This record gives sequence, structure tokens and C-alpha cells, in this order.
Amino acid sequence: MTKLLDKPFKAFTIYAMIILLVSIPIYFWVVDWIWVTEIDDHHEIIMERIENRFEQAHVSGHDLETILNTWNTLQPNSSIRPITENIARPDSTYEVTKYNEYEQESDRFRGLQTVIEIDKKFYLLNIETNVEEAYETIFAIGLVTVLLYGILVFGFIQLNRKISKSVWKPFDNTLTKLKSFDLSLSKGVEFETSDIEEFEELNQTISKLIAENINAYNQQKAFVANASHELQTPIALLKSKLEMLFQDEKLSATQSELVNAIQIPLARLTRVNKNLLLLARIDNSKFSDISEIDFSEKVEKSEELLQDYISERELTYKKEISGIARVTCSLFLAETLVNNLLSNAIRHSPVSSHIIVRIDENGISFLNSGVERLKDESLFKRFSISTTETTNSGLGLAIAKEICKQNGWGINYDFLDHFHIFSVRFRKF
Repeated sequence: MTKLLDKPFKAFTIYAMIILLVSIPIYFWVVDWIWVTEIDDHHEIIMERIENRFEQAHVSGHDLETILNTWNTLQPNSSIRPITENIARPDSTYEVTKYNEYEQESDRFRGLQTVIEIDKKFYLLNIETNVEEAYETIFAIGLVTVLLYGILVFGFIQLNRKISKSVWKPFDNTLTKLKSFDLSLSKGVEFETSDIEEFEELNQTISKLIAENINAYNQQKAFVANASHELQTPIALLKSKLEMLFQDEKLSATQSELVNAIQIPLARLTRVNKNLLLLARIDNSKFSDISEIDFSEKVEKSEELLQDYISERELTYKKEISGIARVTCSLFLAETLVNNLLSNAIRHSPVSSHIIVRIDENGISFLNSGVERLKDESLFKRFSISTTETTNSGLGLAIAKEICKQNGWGINYDFLDHFHIFSVRFRKF
């Protein structure tokens, strides 16, 4: 994933690169124009200087011819030749590419052709200057530009990192506190005051949202606890009345079947209500029976309680102990955790399959045979469907999750070699 500050930085870098690429032909055109203009001005100066020097020297006749021959011989890129025809010639500038015998390569030349007057006679002056150095200048400028661009990008990277650490520090602090926030603790989050308006507004909005969620959560907990307590009495009365009705000798066979049919959902309702009360107690941490618990003993007791259930489903039960799992916690919660996970393994194992309980000093694992992986995202949620092999996962795993959460343990699920694995780690790794 890309960090927020890296996105505009990337856009700025690409934009600067485009500008750099566009600037290269612009550099070439501007430098070449300046160079050619300077050469043309230089040619004009040379022309005026030659004309003035000949005028001041008062050279004529044979001496003038000798000087001009010597000039044309010693100055290969310029020449002064007499004009034989009496035709007016305008000044002209031109460019030509020809072989440079000194550098042994073809070069670009800029020339000036004009008419000058020497000793009352007209001569054709031709001056040529090599402009190849313009390419070298452009290359040097381009190299310096690329170097400066690299320095600029490097500076942007360093400034971006430094600025992001200081500017985004309040946001990082807010994010850290949000990650550690636990709604079940019913405690708000106090954010540090920021001098950045957007972050301060964000903190205030989040604080308000957290406060509203804590209030809703507390109301929900109170409602569940109160509803469960209120349901206990009518459920007990219903069970009592049904038992009395079932003992009535005047009941017909049809009525007996109806009574039996009512007892099944009533028993389920009783279990659900009991589990909701337990969840309410866990949420409120109302347990005082804290002692050192040996989980190997709790597994043995749970095994004895569920032995008939194991035998009924013809399951092969195996226990593997490689260490002593002894921790300090609530006795009731420890027994509930083991009973829920073992009964869950039994309930969701195919007939004549295998159950394995592994115990070591770091935790306890329950393995049971299975066909396909459960739905991880809904596995520990209350009343959520976690597998196609059963209609509902009930509250057992949700209670196990809450017990582990209360004690700071880790609980996770895995599916390996056709075994569902529920592991409780007393120390989180």
C-alpha cells in the first residue's frame, strides 16, 4: 500500500521529469539561438574592423594584393576577393556543413558574406565560424540540469520523510490509540491536542463517535443482562407447568407429542438464556473464584462429563500431553472454556471420526475431523453460521472468545490435514 504523502510526491516527481524532458529541446533552441546571434554580431564587428584597418593603413597597389593573398592563405575560414562585376550585393548570412581538416570531422559553420570597400574598390568579404561548440554547451547544460534534478529529488525525499514524521505524528498517535481501543472495557480515548486543524477536528469527531458507541454498548449489555434475568422466571415456570402437564394421566397421545415438541425449543431457549447471562457476567468481570488451574485436570473432568456423548457418536478420543498447562484464572471460566471447546469438537465431528486434545505449557488445542474449512470471518460471532455442516455455531465459541479476551489469552482457528483446530494460547506469540 502507498502512504498518503508518497502519492503527491510521486505526482510532483513525474511532473518535474516531464518538465525536464521538455526543457531539453528548449535549451537546445535557446542556446543555439544565442550562440548564432553572438556569431552574427561577431562577424559584423570583424567586418567593420577589417574595413577600418585597411582604410587607416592606406595600402594600395601591389602591397594590397600581397596582403590579400596572404590573408586568404592564412585565414582558411575567411576570404577577401575582388568583385569583377558591377552588381550590388546585399549582406547575407548562411549556414553550411563541411569537413573540418583540423578536427577531421564534418562541422557546422555560420557564415557572413558582405561587400567592403578597400582603396576605392569593392571586395567580397566571406567569414565563417564553427558553431559546433553549441552542442557541447547544450550537453553540459543538460548534464548539470540532470544532476540538479537528482539533487532536487533526493532533497524532496529527505524533506518528505522529515516532514511526514513531524506533521503526521498526531495522526500516528491517534491511529495507535484507536488500535489499542477496546469497546468492551467501556473506556474512552483521550487524544493529544494537535495544532493542525484537520487532525484536531478528526480527534474530536472520533472521540464523539467512541463515546456514542460506548454508550450504545453499555445499553446493549444492560439490556441483555436484564432481559436474561427477566426471562429466567417465566422459563422456569414454563418448564414447571410442562412437567406437571406431562405427568397428567388424562393426556392423550397427541397432546403428549405436543408437550414433547414444546420441551425441545424450551430447552434450547433455556441454554441460550443461560449463555447470555454468562456472557453478561464475563463482560462485567464478575468472578472471584481465582486460583491456579491445571488444564489437564479440567480436560479429564470434561471428558468424563461428555463420555456418553463421545460413545454415542462412536468417536475415537485421544489426549496428547507434552507439558503442564497451569495458569491463574477463574475456576468457573476455565471449566466453561474447556467444556465449550470439547463439546464443540464432539458436536461437529462426523460419526466414527477422531478427536485429539493437545496440551503443553503454552496452551491447549482441540482437534476434530472435518471436511472443509469453517468461515473464519463469522466463526466467533454470536449466533452466526460458521459451516455448512451445521445450522448454527451457537454461543459456545463466542463465550470461549470472551473468556480468552478477559484473561489476555489468544484463541485461533485453523484447518489442517482434514482437522479443525481450535487453539488457546496462554501467551500470545
